Amino acid sequence: MSDRKKDHIDLAFSSRTEIQDADYRFHYEPLLAPHHDGRFEEFSFAGKSMQLPMWVSSMTGGTEKAGTINRNLATACGEFGLGMGLGSCRTLLESDQHFSDFDVRQYMGEKPPLYANLGIAQLEKLVENKQENSVEELVEKLKADGIIIHINPLQEAFQPEGDFLKIPPIETIEAFLFRTDLRVIVKEVGQGMGPASLQRLLKLPLEAVEFGALGGTNFTKLELNRQTKGQQSHFDTFGRVGHTAAEMTDFVNQIVEKETVNCRQLIISGGISNVPDGYYLTQKSRLNSVFGMGSAFLKHAMGDYAELAAFIKQLKQALGIAKNFLVPVSGRQ
Repeated sequence: MSDRKKDHIDLAFSSRTEIQDADYRFHYEPLLAPHHDGRFEEFSFAGKSMQLPMWVSSMTGGTEKAGTINRNLATACGEFGLGMGLGSCRTLLESDQHFSDFDVRQYMGEKPPLYANLGIAQLEKLVENKQENSVEELVEKLKADGIIIHINPLQEAFQPEGDFLKIPPIETIEAFLFRTDLRVIVKEVGQGMGPASLQRLLKLPLEAVEFGALGGTNFTKLELNRQTKGQQSHFDTFGRVGHTAAEMTDFVNQIVEKETVNCRQLIISGGISNVPDGYYLTQKSRLNSVFGMGSAFLKHAMGDYAELAAFIKQLKQALGIAKNFLVPVSGRQ
């Protein structure tokens, strides 16, 4: 106790919270609940069962470190009840050379949702050539529960190896949905989507929409950096275009208030790096929502599994604290 009191004295002045740093998104209610006991009820999402409302957003594959990263992430999803989207599985359409990087169902078990991933450019070609069965075969081979289609026209435009989109992505998605019974999630890759795009997507029978909003890893910016090696480019401003997860949550809520939608689930991702950010937006959402993180998980998944497990245990504890003591304030950002 004496050591603790000494720490309190030593750290008192460096532990002040400045008023301008206060988080006004929540009412803090310290009297109405005990500490959370660490138990969370299972709930249905994306066709399977989850324990925590956290989604491991699509990562990587086909590189030296990818196998370790994906196995660690899948093991964590199985242990803690998270959902997972794989990185782009495009390489598996051409060869099984990197199949082991993506073959992770055995590590996460059957209960949590696992989704394969392809880009809109690849889907456009498959639909054009009436080869949608290739997507179904990919999902079956990976024992996945469905497919994520990532929408990335700006990334493709600035990628030296990028593909040229010949028709609007929404038309490709509509055609694919007409020809398949797969569960389909559509996501952006770091810049989010505006209200008109969200309105079109929410009318479709999608399993979920994932935001991939501005504020997280931005693949347009990544491609620009690949080309310029950090030097200034007159295309740089495109990396700052887009919509945040908070903006997109508001867009969706406004759409749902006015119209009937067929898609009723969201993965709120992009710039979500801590539990209060994700918790606030999932509570604010009018649709069934979980929050996704990419780089935060990636940082802890590249080495020993114990490091990743310890990180997720902290997230779980933080979620319990938020659940019992933080009440989102309506209308505050």
